[in-house]
Amino acid sequence: SSISDHGLKTVREIAQGANCTLSLVDDQEILANKCPTRVWEMDGLFVATTEPNDAGRFYSVTKRLIDIACSALLIFLSAPIWALLAIAIRAESAGPIFFRQTRVGKDGKLFEILKFRSMKVDAPKYARSPNEQTDSRITRVGRLLRKTSLDEIPQLINVLKGEMTLVGPRPEMPFITEEYGPWEAARLIVPQGITGLWQLSADRQFAIHQSIEYDLYYIQNRTVLMDAAIL
Repeated sequence: SSISDHGLKTVREIAQGANCTLSLVDDQEILANKCPTRVWEMDGLFVATTEPNDAGRFYSVTKRLIDIACSALLIFLSAPIWALLAIAIRAESAGPIFFRQTRVGKDGKLFEILKFRSMKVDAPKYARSPNEQTDSRITRVGRLLRKTSLDEIPQLINVLKGEMTLVGPRPEMPFITEEYGPWEAARLIVPQGITGLWQLSADRQFAIHQSIEYDLYYIQNRTVLMDAAIL
């Protein structure tokens, strides 16, 4: 923590000349001041690396092809379910079938996420998601949608459009990402996804930002086989 900016610059130049990746181990406050490219966690330590982990061209192309093929096929196969859910949503309450909300994608790019509407029309559009199924903002059909995660199905359209991917960190609302430090902002260096390691963990009962190590582990170790295993 005592290294000066000039000293750090010198070390970075030496590391670059030797074709080495430089990492800093320190507390989060220091890391924020050093503005690292990628921040991750290793055995309880905050590690800041000057270069992002690049999964490679093959991975990126293969992942996109899988996203296109799987999302198109799943939309086609689930079309009858879409129709039934649309009828149920409109039968219970007037208003749109789909819930649209601005989310933050890869590299901070904004996009409009799609969900089946599970809350009442007058519920605040940009607020923390309900933690309890008994929340008065949720409709009766909405409780079923949330319990089964069927409200997430329309995001297959986001995947098909290239705004999301099947496997990756969950996209957050802008007012949440505005509070990100370098530790949390590392989630945004990859495409945001429908599902991921966090969704498979017991820590899903907590907020995403309280269990960010799952996303950081995925970003550091992502492969086609890991994506397939998560799916």
